[in-house]
Amino acid sequence: MHKDYLEKYSQIIVKTGLNIQQNQILVINSPIECGDFTRTISEIAYKEGAREVIINWRDELSSKIKYLHGKDEIFDEFPSWQKDLFVSCAKKGAAFFSIAASNPELMKDVNPERIMRSNKAQSAALSEYRERLMADKNVWCVASVPTKAWAKKVFKDVSEDEAVEKLWNAIFKAVRADKDDPIEAWNNHQNNLKKSMDFLNKNNFKYLVYKNSLGTDLKIELPENHLWLGGSSFTPEGTEFMANIPTEEVFTLPYKFGVNGKVTSSKPLNYNGNLIENFTLTFKDGKIVDFTCEKGYDNLKNLIETDEGTHYLGEVALVPFDSPISNSNILFYNTLFDENASCHLAIGEAYPTCLKNSENMSKEDLKNAGVNDSFEHVDFMIGTKDLSITGITKDGKEIPVFINGNFA
Repeated sequence: MHKDYLEKYSQIIVKTGLNIQQNQILVINSPIECGDFTRTISEIAYKEGAREVIINWRDELSSKIKYLHGKDEIFDEFPSWQKDLFVSCAKKGAAFFSIAASNPELMKDVNPERIMRSNKAQSAALSEYRERLMADKNVWCVASVPTKAWAKKVFKDVSEDEAVEKLWNAIFKAVRADKDDPIEAWNNHQNNLKKSMDFLNKNNFKYLVYKNSLGTDLKIELPENHLWLGGSSFTPEGTEFMANIPTEEVFTLPYKFGVNGKVTSSKPLNYNGNLIENFTLTFKDGKIVDFTCEKGYDNLKNLIETDEGTHYLGEVALVPFDSPISNSNILFYNTLFDENASCHLAIGEAYPTCLKNSENMSKEDLKNAGVNDSFEHVDFMIGTKDLSITGITKDGKEIPVFINGNFA
């Protein structure tokens, strides 16, 4: 591993991703296997002025044991102490950093219904915390570092040590840690994303029509007063942060009841330690009314049936096929990276920040505006080399947005 790149990556997360403020609390969600990196982030955060760093360690192997052998009723419960930790820290203005690095197939022997119930219990308990993050009321950032099982899934034909090394190098490149001045590289990248956002916001499309050779033929209505966002976000106090590192997307929200047609996945979806592959979703008036799936059918079914909102979409995101992560030709089996190599949609919760004046709207106002609400927000990839996207304006004018997988 390139130690200089590791230092740069850590600085990117703390300074660009989290933009830690003086006397701010930082809460880190980390797999125990990523302990060395987590401690590095903690040290830098303290040096940048953090008041306290609280680490919530996770162990997916222990989670698997619980799912396989735990009493059935525990999957409808969530510890009150953990709820109190997240909600109280959020109310104190804490920043939240999560490391996304799971074994893509660890949970394949687990009853998917148990995972769904556990997710619902957690999401219900943490609803106030989750809503604050979705509305950018707190700084939050998701990034990743290799684990052995994940690296071996990505690079099957080499030794474990070599797989980890190769995954580190792929991540360093994806997050621009290999640049001489990565902070400046991120500033330039933000400016490029802004050009795409400005084009989309200027045209203020009423509909987007997606078509490709996989069978996608989908028409998405966008709500009144929608906004395209991308790159950095801002808290109400004006603190700028980068929620995803890496990020290559610009995104908005669909009108909840305005999605019609069929969409086909273009990459596997790693969902709670299971892979869902080669699936299609059929929509009528926004709702998923039918689906097919070659691998992970029960997991997809449980995702869709989590709550009322998981029958609908919450995000529309555009990523050029000719983009850095896509051009690496690496299938990461990790949504944080794969979604930034491909146009994608998300099942479930919408980001209210993608609607003008949302900070002054009640939950009922957002609902009436067609903003989807759910316990889940799960991105899935649909971008291909031949994807075309046509924007249709309010007066019926058709403007190419994507031609052959890239911005027109």
